Amino acid sequence: MILIAGATLLAGCKKSGDAAVDTRPPQDTVSHASDFSSVEYFDPPDEKQMKSRISGAEAQPLAGGLLVIKQLKLETFGADGKPEWIVNAPNCIYDVPNGVANSPSQLQLQTGGGKFRVEGEGFLWRRTNEFLTISNNVQTIIENGIVTVNPGQGAAEKKIMP
Repeated sequence: MILIAGATLLAGCKKSGDAAVDTRPPQDTVSHASDFSSVEYFDPPDEKQMKSRISGAEAQPLAGGLLVIKQLKLETFGADGKPEWIVNAPNCIYDVPNGVANSPSQLQLQTGGGKFRVEGEGFLWRRTNEFLTISNNVQTIIENGIVTVNPGQGAAEKKIMP
């Protein structure tokens, strides 16, 4: 049942450059899927490298190719395979045919290295241009290093660690 649900949910997802269109009628028997994931790949010559991945612990299909995704994780990658940024949110609505995710809920974004984070409420993400808009209560956290005190000297010494 999970394999059928996953196949049905991923039917609307495609690799960049694919021209195939799924003309099968929607299956009304699928009501829930676990471990949802949809991946977009780079254009040639990097067509085997992931460009972005949207995943979640659960996906509930809605009419019109929409999915309610719980425990959303959205990742983007460079052509070298290194993570660029990661977004986590408790839930979102994902428009599979248009590659758009949105939610009024809390969101946390961090760079692949984790030293730059943004938090806010409400977001819109477009897969086509990887454009992310965070709507409300936006906070940015930048970690530039660790402050340490050098014991044995009269004054405290700050040392910034990369």
